[in-house]
Amino acid sequence: MRGFFLVMGFFIISLILLLDSVNDTSLSEESFNHTQSADIKKIDVSDLAYDIDSNPFNISYTKWTEKWWQWAYSIPWDTNPSYDDSGKYCDKNQNGPVWFLTLAYQHSVKRICNIPENTALLMTLLNSECSLAEFPFLKNQELGVCAKSMQDHVIGGNASINGIQIPNIQIYRIQSDVFNFTLPENNILDLPPQTTQAISDGNWLFLKPLPIGKYELKLKGNIQTMTENETNTSIDKYREFAGPIGWNYTTTYMLTVK
Repeated sequence: MRGFFLVMGFFIISLILLLDSVNDTSLSEESFNHTQSADIKKIDVSDLAYDIDSNPFNISYTKWTEKWWQWAYSIPWDTNPSYDDSGKYCDKNQNGPVWFLTLAYQHSVKRICNIPENTALLMTLLNSECSLAEFPFLKNQELGVCAKSMQDHVIGGNASINGIQIPNIQIYRIQSDVFNFTLPENNILDLPPQTTQAISDGNWLFLKPLPIGKYELKLKGNIQTMTENETNTSIDKYREFAGPIGWNYTTTYMLTVK
C-alpha cells in the first residue's frame, strides 16, 4: 500500500510540473503577443523594400539572392531554418548587414526571431533554382531556362508587416547569374556532398533595416502545379522538379529588432 501511495504521489507531482511547464510556455507566447500589440509600430511600407536594381551595402540585389541560396543550402537538414517550426534556428550562420529568412517547406508555421538593429532582411516569396547537381544533363546556359520554367507557374503571393500589405511585390522577380553553392552532409536536397553550379529565378522581398521594435511579418506564395496534360515540351525534362514542396503555406515571423 505504501508503494501505491508513493507511485501516486510521484504521478501527481509530475503532472503538476508538466502543467506548470505548459502554462509557462503559454504565458511566454501570450506575453510576447501582448508586448507586441502594445509596442507594435506603424511603419510606412511605401519605402520599405530595396529596388531590384539597387546595390544594398555595395552588393547587387542579384548577388544577394545568390548569397541567400548559398546560405540556405550550406546548413544541414536537422538545423536548417527552412524546416524550423519555432524560429530557434533563425540566426543560424547569419552574419553581416543582411539576414536571410525562408518560407515554410512542409506546413504553415509561426517563428519567433530576434534581429540585430541595422540589419536588412532578404527573403523569398517564391523562388526556384536549377543546378548541375540536380540536373547533370543540362548545360550551363540551360539552367536559366529550367529555373524560369518552374517560376513561370507562380500565380500569386503576398507579404504584410504589422497587418499592412506590402505593395507591388510582383515587381521583385529576378534571375541570377550562374553561381556556385556547396552541399554539406545531410543536406536538404538529399544529395551527396559537393560543390555545384546553379541559376535561380524567383520573387523576392528585400527589406531595409527596421527600427527597433516588434513586428509581425507574414509571407505566402502560390504556385499552380503542372498537369499531365501540359504540352509545353520546353519544360518536359524539368517536370520531375517542377512542383517543389512548401509553396502554398503561410510563414509568419514574430520579429523583435533590438
